[in-house]
Amino acid sequence: MIYTCTMNPAIDLFTEFENFEPHVVNRSIFEDYQANGKTINISFMLKKMGIDSVATGFLGGFTGRYIQEELERTGIATDFVSVDGITRINTFIKAGLREFKAVNRGPEISMEAQEKLIKKIGTLSSKDMLFVSGSLPRGVDDAILKKISELSKQIGFDLVLDVSSDTLISCLVDEPYLIKPSDEELAAWLDVDPATFDDEEQLIAAADQLLHKGAQRLLVSRGEKGTMYADGKRVLFTTAPKGQVVNTACAGDTLLATFVGSLLQGETLEDTLIYATAAGSSTAFTAGLSDLKDVPELMKQIKLTINVKGARKS
Repeated sequence: MIYTCTMNPAIDLFTEFENFEPHVVNRSIFEDYQANGKTINISFMLKKMGIDSVATGFLGGFTGRYIQEELERTGIATDFVSVDGITRINTFIKAGLREFKAVNRGPEISMEAQEKLIKKIGTLSSKDMLFVSGSLPRGVDDAILKKISELSKQIGFDLVLDVSSDTLISCLVDEPYLIKPSDEELAAWLDVDPATFDDEEQLIAAADQLLHKGAQRLLVSRGEKGTMYADGKRVLFTTAPKGQVVNTACAGDTLLATFVGSLLQGETLEDTLIYATAAGSSTAFTAGLSDLKDVPELMKQIKLTINVKGARKS
């Protein structure tokens, strides 16, 4: 079974206004509420691919109930830890060419709740896969990521990490199945200028450092430059399709979900990377998560380059 762990979920409120001015009542012309959180998005995208998962993490209050109901309404099983306080609401405002983002803190998570979550994760089996992604809520130390990675090593389940915390480096010794940094996160971990990754060989060398530390696979999101995959034997690059970017917030989640989902469905690595790149771009070109309908057309724009032990081909 696949499990997705979101420790700092949210309801994302997207609103649009003709104008947005201070000290007056601004009335929206569009609004949309979305149950959100990086691995919650992964559960939603896997479901669109026909793949079941169980969503876990922390939820609290009426907003937490809304998120749980939205997941269950789409047929996604849930096993959250209930916490005191109210799961946060984030607000994204578009007014003409201007955008405003108000991201809230959310509730503080008690040690008791954290221990309950770790106990749930400790019941996974060696046949399971766990996605851990996103920011950590108040009261939760980065050390929880190391606890989870140690459990993955001890039990044998596949761990997929998409976190910006420096603690990820210490998790690599536990050999996570896949990590998905952006090129900027990768540069921050290695204390280098992100601009150096304009040279693909420098990006490959950076990925190799994390592979040598224990990561089994890397999937690097590069925005409009496309994606890179590396596993120590092969390096694949894709270009990104062209389109009008509406919202990049969930594009990386879509990329990760569709990449792993396609591999689980038996697709080749090459086809998987092209599909996932197109799906991630599809989400970036829409207000919410992609419905995947435009992915086949977007795939036609993508160029794949393969590097196998120094031999490159397109």
